[in-house]
Amino acid sequence: MPANDRTPVTVIGLGAMGTALAEAFVGAGHPTTVWNRSAEKAAPLVAKGARHAGTVEEAVAAGPLVITCLTTYDATREALEPASATLAGRALVTLNTGTPEGARRMAGWAEARGARFLDGAVKNVPTAVGAPGTLLYYGGDKGVFDTYERTLRVLGGDTVHLGDEPDLAALYEQAVGGLLLPALLGFFQGAALVTARGLTAGTLVRYTVKWLEMIASELPAIAEEIDSGDYTRPRATVGIFHQGIANVPQLGREAGIDVSWHLPMHALLERAVADGHRDHSISALVETLRKPE
Repeated sequence: MPANDRTPVTVIGLGAMGTALAEAFVGAGHPTTVWNRSAEKAAPLVAKGARHAGTVEEAVAAGPLVITCLTTYDATREALEPASATLAGRALVTLNTGTPEGARRMAGWAEARGARFLDGAVKNVPTAVGAPGTLLYYGGDKGVFDTYERTLRVLGGDTVHLGDEPDLAALYEQAVGGLLLPALLGFFQGAALVTARGLTAGTLVRYTVKWLEMIASELPAIAEEIDSGDYTRPRATVGIFHQGIANVPQLGREAGIDVSWHLPMHALLERAVADGHRDHSISALVETLRKPE
């Protein structure tokens, strides 16, 4: 990358992910300024070549591109408030969790202070930052994305702009992220089962990966059913899943494990059957989710 393309970057928030972001920029040769409420977190980055700003105002003033990696939009606004007057004319990219409504409020706050706003999400763990296959997606000012796309790709090779609406990254973050905890709970239940028999959780990994690959292979067909609203050609029906409800309490008793996390899913299946979806594809559950109790 030519030296004149190495955009100065400011990273605010040095938790595990913020530190990984700053390390990636330093490693790619970008002049990188960092700031964190706990100043001691900056020391390892300074040793690698980053510059530590004494105040958030100084950090924001250090360059045209400011990237925040804090816990919430509220925390981001609170941290940046002392630098409000310095944000004008700069590009502000937020990489934190929150709801679409929170992202819209954050965009309004930034734009009222003269900043150009882009919201994003890192869809991987901190150790994956900078890898060619790491996914980050952004919503908001397309001009910001186009101007700094090469710089943002330092964080991950699979970098996508979803659209001009400032809440799109938060929308997809919630939509995609909803898969994580249920999937992990399924693995944890399996681990509890096999370790109760004296086996190791590691023995599950190969088979779990294959199962997840099968699920992944079905997603395009499931998405097509949802988009068309036609659930009448099922690969697996709501009824098949509904029949399995009875096995779960018995499994819990036999293994001596807590299976109560299944109860909301069972309630959803019960409602879907009551709504007439027994013989429809399991993807018809989306229709039940669209009608909350």
